[in-house]
Amino acid sequence: MNETVVTGAEDSNRYRLLIDAISDYAIYMLDADGYVASWNPGAQRFKGYTAAEILGAHFSRFYTPEDQAAGLPARVLRTAATEGRFEAEGWRVRKDGSQFWAHIVIDPILAPDGEVIGYAKITRDLTERRRAEEELKLSEQRFRHLVQAVTDYAIYMLDPQGYVTNWNSGAQRIKGYPPEEIIGQHFSTFYTEQDRARGLPGESLEKARSTGRFEHEGILVRKDGTRFWAHVVIDAIRDERGEIIGYAKVTRDITERKEAEAALAQANEELMQSQKLEAIGRLTGGVAHDFNNLLMAISGSLELLRKRVPSDERLLRLVDNAMQGIQRGATLTQRMLAFARRQELRPGVVDVARLVDGMTDMLQRTLGPAIQIETQVPEGLPAILIDENQLELAILNLAVNAKDAMPEGGRLVIRADEASARDNAALDAGHYVRLAITDTGEGMDAATLANATEPFFTTKGAGKGTGLGLAMVRGLSEQSGGTVTIQSEVGKGTTVTMWMPVSLETVSVADDMVADVAPEPGATRRLRVLVVDDDVLVAMNTTAMLEDLGHEAIEVHSGRQALETLATTNGFDLVITDQAMPQMTGSQFVSEARAKWPGLPVILATGYAELPEDADRTLTRLSKPFMQSDLERALKQVPGLTN
Repeated sequence: MNETVVTGAEDSNRYRLLIDAISDYAIYMLDADGYVASWNPGAQRFKGYTAAEILGAHFSRFYTPEDQAAGLPARVLRTAATEGRFEAEGWRVRKDGSQFWAHIVIDPILAPDGEVIGYAKITRDLTERRRAEEELKLSEQRFRHLVQAVTDYAIYMLDPQGYVTNWNSGAQRIKGYPPEEIIGQHFSTFYTEQDRARGLPGESLEKARSTGRFEHEGILVRKDGTRFWAHVVIDAIRDERGEIIGYAKVTRDITERKEAEAALAQANEELMQSQKLEAIGRLTGGVAHDFNNLLMAISGSLELLRKRVPSDERLLRLVDNAMQGIQRGATLTQRMLAFARRQELRPGVVDVARLVDGMTDMLQRTLGPAIQIETQVPEGLPAILIDENQLELAILNLAVNAKDAMPEGGRLVIRADEASARDNAALDAGHYVRLAITDTGEGMDAATLANATEPFFTTKGAGKGTGLGLAMVRGLSEQSGGTVTIQSEVGKGTTVTMWMPVSLETVSVADDMVADVAPEPGATRRLRVLVVDDDVLVAMNTTAMLEDLGHEAIEVHSGRQALETLATTNGFDLVITDQAMPQMTGSQFVSEARAKWPGLPVILATGYAELPEDADRTLTRLSKPFMQSDLERALKQVPGLTN
């Protein structure tokens, strides 16, 4: 027990000065019945009472009504008196009625004969610490929910010896074990007897321990004994001292991929390539959409996480590495979309004669002296609306293909003229410019010609071509509103013709000399935003990014839910909607919403560039996957949202 010893007036004054100088702690005395007998400035700052207001009042007024009703103040004093000390944390009440989280210590003050004559009470305001702890806990819960929501990957942790410490829903789906059966078991359970016998589980942990990462493809075993092909990544987790505290393990079931590879390997190599890559060309758009959503879920979480992680260079480097991987994935997705004719283009008004004239010297240097280049592009052709950089790349691809078809040299003719839809039944009504590139090379037979524009199809042999050139030319033409035709005959050469719609605008000479610079829009005011996306993870991350920018956001997961929310909730400044949603697409939702709420600002977020013919082309577009900076830039582009 603590005892208070009186050492004279001088020491008493010194103690009084010391206590009055403390403002971060409330330090005061109670008499034996709990009435306030002294009051320091810290107590006044925390609780709001001046000394004149509180001296003589019972200390129970600092407790919540619930604690008072439960008799907590009396119990606190009784504990301090009988046990020599009381210490706890809990909610306390200020003079103005607001509550704060406090750490309390109460010591009894004893007379020489041991009788309790009062209490010394010290209170500290821990509200900010508790709020930080709650925010950290909430962040951890969100991250845990994110991991648990992933079902295509088994994501779990191992302790330093390799025993499973947690288990996500993807792990249960892929491997068959519920958490209560596998947590605490050694991860070697998932390996075949042969791999265990040759020590592969131990080798994988040792590799991760020594290099920081282990990656492998091999056969693993499910709970029911069936085997599957798996792609496994094990990352070492270290504490601040660099000691191993466990491993993060990610497993993906790649059985279908391996089975497809094995089946295709049995077929003729040329037939395997054409069939496999033709399927890839058709499936690319859907794969890219799903991939974009995965990238969105990861990038949004990482971007926000980076703002909140401690200033630890190693942690920041890991997050930055992950973000670079996401950016590479986004680039890959755009290439896939290009093959599927769904890449994002930046169309502009282009003078074909001027563009071809400007490229001729570069083409001659590229093709070499054995190739004679002839241009037949008349002045005065109508301008076309197309992405100029992509058109230059298309012409270069066709020229290089032509050179490969003329190994002994030959003639390359680039010609252009005006045409109409009557000249090509595949085109919509309107006027077009035909840009044709003709070579005097080997030509193609009917079977080759039928597959020439499919992604990855090539007749150049292994290592001599990707088969992407004609596919990209076709994708550019069709996405720009035109098409591609190919005429070829073995021994007589090939003509590839791009049909491109005429622009209603004209080209100014100044377009090549001066770039108009749009003024930077002002800052966006605080907005109330409705987020519509059928992918829960994407919607959650878009909402989190908006909230991090200072906006208020509500998420729904279908167009119908969005319409109901708009009808029952007032005050939305903006809607951000996905395009590819089941039952009702983003364009359909916008059409219905605009009919009821004309002028409602909308941003269309999509991984596709193609939209339905009746879609509103004036909508602000946001390409998936997008970063927080892309989202902020899109907000500034919507009229009426900036200050």
